[in-house]
Amino acid sequence: MQKVYLDNAATTQVRDEVIARMQEALAVHYGNPSSTHSFGRSAKTMVEQARKTIAKTLNAQASEIIFTSGGTEADNMILRCAVRDLGVKTIITSRIEHHAVLHTVEELEKEYGIEVGYVDLDEVGNPKLDHLEQLLQKDSSKKLVSLMHVNNEIGNVVDIEAVGKMCKANGALFHSDTVQSIGHYPWDVQSVQVDFMTAAAHKFHGPKGIGFAFIRKNSGLKPLIVGGAQERGFRAGTEPFHNIVGLEEAFVRAYEHLEEETKTVKELKKYFLEKVKEEIPGAVFNGLSGDMDKSTYTLANVRLPLDKQKGLMLLFHLDMKGIACSKGSACQSGSDKGSHVLTEILSDGELAKPSLRFSFSMYNTKEDLDYTIGVLKEFIQV
Repeated sequence: MQKVYLDNAATTQVRDEVIARMQEALAVHYGNPSSTHSFGRSAKTMVEQARKTIAKTLNAQASEIIFTSGGTEADNMILRCAVRDLGVKTIITSRIEHHAVLHTVEELEKEYGIEVGYVDLDEVGNPKLDHLEQLLQKDSSKKLVSLMHVNNEIGNVVDIEAVGKMCKANGALFHSDTVQSIGHYPWDVQSVQVDFMTAAAHKFHGPKGIGFAFIRKNSGLKPLIVGGAQERGFRAGTEPFHNIVGLEEAFVRAYEHLEEETKTVKELKKYFLEKVKEEIPGAVFNGLSGDMDKSTYTLANVRLPLDKQKGLMLLFHLDMKGIACSKGSACQSGSDKGSHVLTEILSDGELAKPSLRFSFSMYNTKEDLDYTIGVLKEFIQV
């Protein structure tokens, strides 16, 4: 049976070079980075080199990069500490953020009594910036805006430069969940007025369980996890050294090959869009994912011309044919609820039809896409 992996927005295949680097770290450089002997010093040196490498690529300072277990921890840490330490009384976000943001904000609302404002969305899921400005100017409370750069379900790309400028002009802090964009887009944190960003290595061909937060210098945030003095006192716990060097290797290779790999994946998505339109009449792309110029090049979200009952068997059928994709964020698997993102932008009639997210990487081929679309077409026609 042919095996096709088109769920790269959930996680990506780990590069061979990353695996080799991690194996070396586990076998040879196994000292605790906090130990003062040569084994520990060697590991510590490599941790700090990874931090410097990431910072240089982002045009940040090394002290602004904090290693975490991934994007969820980084989002939680930033939002919680901003309320606890910086006097944030109002968080402005949207209803189509990742649950790492939405559920954290909901908990902060209960625990601290903060105000929460949700930016209105247009018909395709973009936040309305005029409404954002209204929310920023609503009162004089200390505010933080949290809007993701690339939506993980429909692929819309928010103009975070414009959002950053608006936040700066109104004295608000700006946090962006950039898990779906770091490793896929060039970054310069000196030109984008963002205070906090988050990343996860497994979204750009690195290991799971490791990521980082960008926290702008002199932010005033204090540690969320306390204990030892790791991460310059900001995040206690022995550093997962093998994961950190795996993150560094994946990060370096992502940016070394960014132009060529972006071109490859863009061509795959363009081909996929064209073939779906040609082979599956009635299929509709949700959000802006069908627009090559206005959405990320890494995914497409397709609404298929099937009734609800038949649609219930679609993912199972694809899996049986060796095709991996998803009906939304992998973090929602096991839930019988539909996509909270699509619920915000589609009508009840549109939601009754099955929608699937197909996300691409450099490891995919046009043959993968032909096979997938053929299986979809056959299922729809039966």
